Amino acid sequence: MTGQVTEQIGKQTEQGHSTETRNQGETRCIMIKLVRYGFYLWMLIFTHAIAAQALPEKFQPGLISNGGVFGFTLSPDGKTALWVESQGKREKLVIMESHLQNGQWSQPKVAPFSTDKGEWKDIDPIFSPDGQTVLFQSNRPVNTNSAYPANQTSKQEPKKDFDIWAVKRNAIGWSEAFHMGDVINTQASESYASIANNGNIYFMKDHESQAGNSDLFVAKLIDGRYQKPVNLGAPINTEQFRESNPFISPDEDYLIYFSSDTAGHGEVDLYISFNEKGRWSKPVNLGLPINSTFAEFCPFVHQGKLYFTRQKKEADRMIEDVYVVDFDPYSYKALVR
Repeated sequence: MTGQVTEQIGKQTEQGHSTETRNQGETRCIMIKLVRYGFYLWMLIFTHAIAAQALPEKFQPGLISNGGVFGFTLSPDGKTALWVESQGKREKLVIMESHLQNGQWSQPKVAPFSTDKGEWKDIDPIFSPDGQTVLFQSNRPVNTNSAYPANQTSKQEPKKDFDIWAVKRNAIGWSEAFHMGDVINTQASESYASIANNGNIYFMKDHESQAGNSDLFVAKLIDGRYQKPVNLGAPINTEQFRESNPFISPDEDYLIYFSSDTAGHGEVDLYISFNEKGRWSKPVNLGLPINSTFAEFCPFVHQGKLYFTRQKKEADRMIEDVYVVDFDPYSYKALVR
């Protein structure tokens, strides 16, 4: 009798454990499904939000966006615009200037620190956050105190690569252009330099050993002197793709740039990465409708809007214009994993 009771209690206990295990398994399955459904719902909401985003529009079509321009920047007060006139090619590159007067942009003119005589090429102007400095790149001759005059056949001939230059705003317009020195500049091309509030400069530099590839670097300003540029490394820079055109936010909390990553929508796409306690997050593609099947590059953020260049290659030239779209960079933080 006692044995039967013991056996029955054992069976009941075993059934209880089995039921408990089954309940735990069912609960786990339900939790997994809820997480999945939550993720799908979030993705659906985000997708609809992206779909509802306004389409990028050409900035000042005809006057500025004429089918042969790139590299647009605005002063902090939004009243001075600079960009590159390319005519859809790369043989002659000139920085242009226009001013907002009584709600209208003035007829573009060659910026005083550039030239339309074809002596050299000037590209990629970007205002500093305080509006007092413009960084740009040029292959114009460097003074004889340069550490690498051998790169030129004479003082008057253009260099074979681009260096970072700067101008200051003054009471009458612009200062003389000045070279940013041989700590930042090298015998490889440096271009698309943007500057943070603290003076740190982010820029692209060509690989000296890998033709066609480039990485992003930062030159930090410490005690009034620029330090040797440091490669930003992974996950921003890659071995197999080209990274270029970095726009650094004034507070250095995010970085927008282009990559030739083949997982993108077009030839090159715009990406964003966030500074998380001194480390750059995994880049996020800005997606449609900012990126397209064409090439998007030269990003610049100003007062809640993203300005960038979209380029379409044709048989004998490129069609490239400046586009603008409402933009909240922090909305992409939810996609960082």
